[in-house]
Amino acid sequence: MKTFASTCLLILSTWWPGAALQASPVADARLEHVGTFGGTQVRYTSQIETFRVRDGEGAADIVVMSHVAANGDAARPVLFAFNGGPISASFYLHAGALGPLRVAFPDALDADPAMFQTVPNAYAILDVADIVLFDPAGTGFSRVVDGTPAGHFHSVEADARQLVAMIEAWSQRHGRLDSPKYLLGESYGTLRAAAAAHQMQFRDTPMRIDGVFLLGQALNIIEYAQREQNIVSYVVSLPTVAATAWHHGRVARDGRAFEDWLDEVRLWARTEYLTALFQGQFLPEPERLRIARQLQAYTGVDAQVLLREDLKLTKDEHRVELLRDQGQVLGVYDTRYAGPPDPARASPAATDPSGITGPAFRRGLEDLLRVQFGIEDAAGYRSSADIGGIDAWTWGRSTSPFGDWPYMEWIREVMAANPDFRVVMGHGHHDTATTTGASDYAVAHSGWPLDRVRSVYYVGGHMPYTIESSLAQFADDLRTFVGGR
Repeated sequence: MKTFASTCLLILSTWWPGAALQASPVADARLEHVGTFGGTQVRYTSQIETFRVRDGEGAADIVVMSHVAANGDAARPVLFAFNGGPISASFYLHAGALGPLRVAFPDALDADPAMFQTVPNAYAILDVADIVLFDPAGTGFSRVVDGTPAGHFHSVEADARQLVAMIEAWSQRHGRLDSPKYLLGESYGTLRAAAAAHQMQFRDTPMRIDGVFLLGQALNIIEYAQREQNIVSYVVSLPTVAATAWHHGRVARDGRAFEDWLDEVRLWARTEYLTALFQGQFLPEPERLRIARQLQAYTGVDAQVLLREDLKLTKDEHRVELLRDQGQVLGVYDTRYAGPPDPARASPAATDPSGITGPAFRRGLEDLLRVQFGIEDAAGYRSSADIGGIDAWTWGRSTSPFGDWPYMEWIREVMAANPDFRVVMGHGHHDTATTTGASDYAVAHSGWPLDRVRSVYYVGGHMPYTIESSLAQFADDLRTFVGGR
């Protein structure tokens, strides 16, 4: 019954049909607006600009969307934001959380996604920072320049270099080289953020970089694939599995607050559960039964199933087992969503009910283009680039994303060289792709100065900003972050 989690979990979007790589299909655009953000009225400019960036034998036309306050100065922070993949465009963050307009996702999970509306986004942080959205070459309106070798930018380091080149070009054009600069990456974008921050810090002439906000971090892949003999993976996944069972009413709450109960789960996971898994078949039978019963209390899965699986419950198994009696499986990116398994899929675990939100983000992006930038034709905007599969990506000194990853070390080196550099680790409780427990484990083994690291957790999944209360919390965390606190 044990399976590896699918490598496609790093992919945040699907290929949006488009023509072969070519010149950008959109002209530069600029519109002025007035909006209220964080309770403050702000005059700002929404702008689309193209920057030609060069990288050895390769070049790309990076099309950048930005929202910049009219009365700002060089001391005003700039947040450079991007999604993951590899490689997808930034429209999830743009239309879901950061733009002046956002998709309003209703609290009712069974609401018709076709009815989701785009509304003014009072949570956008334009009151305290300017916002620049990065779409890697081949995504959004950005394109690889003709003559560039195939796959030139399809590596961790080359992908980061195009981001750094764009940041430098944008900053020079707008007189912002000395402005505080922050990176916000989501999912694979957290790897890009780590690599880019390291490149910015250790250039011959360092570029200012003040911190990274890692949303759904993937820096330590140690629990992602859940290899059967990697007992740490089950320990760090347990808080997510337990939060899922809590949401679906499959655990006894006994009047306790969610976070207090989850702290209890975390402590038990890293003490009694880890010790029991370490003992394997040497674990005495009475103790095995006791651990199985406690695991049932935290996960909602019957103890007999857990005993059959040697006390090892993967995230995918939990998605299938928890509501099996109702004929439903849970979402991959957000386990609050449930639905019947797709009979066309090879296994029930391949079904992802949380994927129904995707088209709403696309419509939100189209509304942003029309209202904020005056762009009526969004057909050329690519949600992601077809790179030929995750194995076609070059992962540095490893041949696979599940090998030896240097990303936490890159951040440690930046923090050692830059005493003002800070890190925020943000996660949704109901995300099985990148979990809260893996994030806690990453910090514990990072070597990062803990007084400059903050971990924050949200109700919701991989994109917790689809819940308005979590979006409000996320926005407050971003304001604190760019405010240097």
